[in-house]
Amino acid sequence: MKTDVEELSPTRVKLTIEVPFEELDHAFDVTYKSLAKQVRIKGFRPGKAPARLIDRYVGRGAVISEAVNHAVPELYNEAIQKEEIFALGQPEVEVTKLEDNEEFAFTAEVDVRPKFEVEDYKGIEVTVDNAEVGDEQVDEQINILRERFSTLTGVDRPVEDGDHLSIDLAASIDGEKLEDVAVSGYSYEVGTNAMLEGLDETLRGMEAGGEATFSTTLVGGEHEGKEADVTVTVHSVKVKELPELDDEFAQLASEFDTIDELREDVRKRMVEVRRIQQISSARDKALEKLIDSIDIPLPDAVVDEEISRRRQSLEQQLAQSGLTKEAYLESQEKTEEEFEEELTTGARSAVKAGFILDQLAIQEDLSADQGELSQYVFEQAQRMGVSPDQLAQHLVESNQIRVAFTEVVRGKAMDLVLSEARITDEDGNVIEQESAEEKAAKAAAAVAAEETLEVMEEDTEAGESAEDKAEEKATDESASEETK
Repeated sequence: MKTDVEELSPTRVKLTIEVPFEELDHAFDVTYKSLAKQVRIKGFRPGKAPARLIDRYVGRGAVISEAVNHAVPELYNEAIQKEEIFALGQPEVEVTKLEDNEEFAFTAEVDVRPKFEVEDYKGIEVTVDNAEVGDEQVDEQINILRERFSTLTGVDRPVEDGDHLSIDLAASIDGEKLEDVAVSGYSYEVGTNAMLEGLDETLRGMEAGGEATFSTTLVGGEHEGKEADVTVTVHSVKVKELPELDDEFAQLASEFDTIDELREDVRKRMVEVRRIQQISSARDKALEKLIDSIDIPLPDAVVDEEISRRRQSLEQQLAQSGLTKEAYLESQEKTEEEFEEELTTGARSAVKAGFILDQLAIQEDLSADQGELSQYVFEQAQRMGVSPDQLAQHLVESNQIRVAFTEVVRGKAMDLVLSEARITDEDGNVIEQESAEEKAAKAAAAVAAEETLEVMEEDTEAGESAEDKAEEKATDESASEETK
């Protein structure tokens, strides 16, 4: 086999591959065996017909075409390995010469990774936020914990912002009731403006047992965008009462005996999380500086593929959350043009980062063993909420193991860049790098700390505790009976 390589651009090459016909013997053997099982020739069992009869039965041209289709991928892969070409994506193949029993030739155009060296990656300087946690931040976390142990108490007065109500909603258009809009016994916090426009304004000043009607534009559902008359009925009015910040609260909310001990533990957990965030931030900033320091051409097809992947991922997320692209752009305060520009910039940066880390891995002879690959699968499975076995099986079945291997090696290349960087906080203090074992231990501790803080926030967002909800339900039912 003879191979010539022509550089069409810094990111695209054309291979011309010439093959003597005898080197296609293997491809013809496979083709004849396959066709022999498909054709039925009198006097021969399936799979036993000789080649000369298959040529006559299906046509020599069809046999040659099938053999060539089988041979081209193998010959192409052999050529790029021999020429040490880092091909990207699928090649555009064209058969240029095909003479039976004489010669076969074809060309293959393919995008390639640009040739360059990663220099001056050592000593990158980055600045990250301080890890210290102030009293205000600790107070904020403590208040989140207080919210978890808050109680709702009924009040006999007009509704104010911050009150928690139990309400019914019913809507109608031109006097016709809308069944899909009606809700009953809904728990709502006044002042959040989380539902219909005009609801909060109507609720303010109402009292338990009161009813009022207002006009609004419906959002979502079959009648989205239409004007409707909405009637709201208030069943109960409650205020949230937070526990006192004292030792008794510390004993109720934690394993500590005093409020000072609880505050110190919260501070410690927050510092652990922030130190991990410092390293994560340093990693992002070091990579950004490395990308900016190297100028390389990028294959348009690869960038376009990354843009498409990112757009599809966003569309899936929006569909799962029930948002339209227009609503998303509005929430982000971006125009369509700004969104497209940001999408393209991010895609180009990601492609460039991949090239740079791949080249650095080659220069420094970095690789990944089975243990590192297994650890990557385990971490990704935890992040995705699936079992490692399930993810590993998916990677194998979808031929994504190579992608996982690449991610692990790129991660090691980035670790190398970070280990050689100079990281300081806003006060000029040097952030010391840690060993792999220390990183793993601290990462686990930080994850636990972050999960604890997230639980506080999630519990608060979820609303009242089970006891509070039960109490509210009982009060609502009583109020409902009285209204009847």
